[in-house]
Amino acid sequence: MKLDFSTSSSLMEPASLHASVFGETDRLTDVLLCEPSQLEPVPCCSVTRESLRNGFDVSAAEARRQHGVLRDTLAAYGVRCHTLPPQPECPDQCFTRDAAVSTPWGLVGLNPAMPHCLREVDHLVDSLALRGIATSRRVTTGTIEGGDICIARKGLLILGTSGERTTLEGADAFASPFRENGWDVLVHAFDPHFLHLDTMFCMLDPHHALGCVEVLDDDFLKTVSSFGIKVLPVSYKDSRRLGCNILSLDGRTILMGSGQEATAERTREAGFEVIELEISQFTACGGGIHCLTMPLRRQRR
Repeated sequence: MKLDFSTSSSLMEPASLHASVFGETDRLTDVLLCEPSQLEPVPCCSVTRESLRNGFDVSAAEARRQHGVLRDTLAAYGVRCHTLPPQPECPDQCFTRDAAVSTPWGLVGLNPAMPHCLREVDHLVDSLALRGIATSRRVTTGTIEGGDICIARKGLLILGTSGERTTLEGADAFASPFRENGWDVLVHAFDPHFLHLDTMFCMLDPHHALGCVEVLDDDFLKTVSSFGIKVLPVSYKDSRRLGCNILSLDGRTILMGSGQEATAERTREAGFEVIELEISQFTACGGGIHCLTMPLRRQRR
């Protein structure tokens, strides 16, 4: 099958695009998306199980519409959207965050815990290679997924470990080059009820984050504060609705799922521009805007 890459704006020549991210809130220039044509709820987290108990069924047309609005919004802010062709039997491939992550030293293929997600990594790595975007390495020790990785800012890496999706062995393997280059690495262990770190904690700018303080460990919050990061509190209910699961475009402009009025207002009061997008088809499947987007490149501050 011929792979079809499309973009919402002009695509850089493959050789000119080097995957590189030094911080989650630097200006986003290139992102990897995947059309949700295979989307189905996978009952591997509490949010999706609740959706299924409540009778949720995916509307393919509505999922495509919502994903299209996300893509068009990114393009309107000057982000080049690179689209990964969906593959059969990969029901949550549209959540591109979990298969790979861009680091200061290039793209890293991850080692997800779910077998079908491993196929996603193979497909992503091979597809990007055809576009000249090379993978610098792959994690093969333990398991690790992108939702548990927060490259907070240059010099600070935050990792989540539930023991089910990301293990301590996987986190250590991923963190190795960061430690070797003098970065601080903060590892937060949490209950697998919450799936990934990015369902509870996401950076807004280098010194602000959204966090579900009701469930984040007090020692973790104290350590984050010691690094000069102020955590804006998100309620447990908003966190369950993926209220923490946001995307910072430039350290000021924040994409957030709609329906989190208190969280959106608190974020605006802190000085950020919040753009709310309807993504209910995806939140019902356990993923938000952070999950749906895998930054390939951010421009350093």
